[in-house]
Amino acid sequence: MGSNDKDVVMHKRGNGRLYYRIAMDYAPSSLQLNAVNYGFKIERTYTAMDHSSYVQQQSDGTWNFKLNEKIKVTLTMSTRQQRYHVALVDYLPAGCEPLNTKFNGTLADYTNLSVARSKRNSRYNEYRLYSTIGWTEYENLRDERAEAFRRLLWPGVYEWSYVMRATCTGTFIIPPAKAEEMYSPENFGRCTTEKVIIG
Repeated sequence: MGSNDKDVVMHKRGNGRLYYRIAMDYAPSSLQLNAVNYGFKIERTYTAMDHSSYVQQQSDGTWNFKLNEKIKVTLTMSTRQQRYHVALVDYLPAGCEPLNTKFNGTLADYTNLSVARSKRNSRYNEYRLYSTIGWTEYENLRDERAEAFRRLLWPGVYEWSYVMRATCTGTFIIPPAKAEEMYSPENFGRCTTEKVIIG
């Protein structure tokens, strides 16, 4: 669409019902994205696994990671309605990589950790929940992101965590974590863009 184009016009021939979906992929002009809640609320925190001083957040929101530190990433996702085919995706800063703790020797001192930990609170406002742990059905740890999936999600507050390592020094953007219904992507939410300094 050009800069002067403002209208999208759709035509239909025949008596049948018209089904359509309009979507647009674009790159934002600013890398700083605010948190939004269009069906999902997302929060993200980082915790040091060796010493609390190795992972700290400054007053302006910038994170500081010690090089080679193992970091626990915790995502908290909440929704007030039943959701279907949910994907929770967290994009890592470029100076970090995920650790698959199911591989022998990855985290020898943390034998109680699986690939990821997930839990579900016993209550969310007026909604009664049906389970307390392991809400994810499928999980992926990729080079640049971590993913969790669920076919049917009840209203509630859900927590999911995984481990990453700070591998490169420098200043990096941390893209927002995002949750969405894969087949109804207009129902989504994300946390805010953050920044990390690894040194």
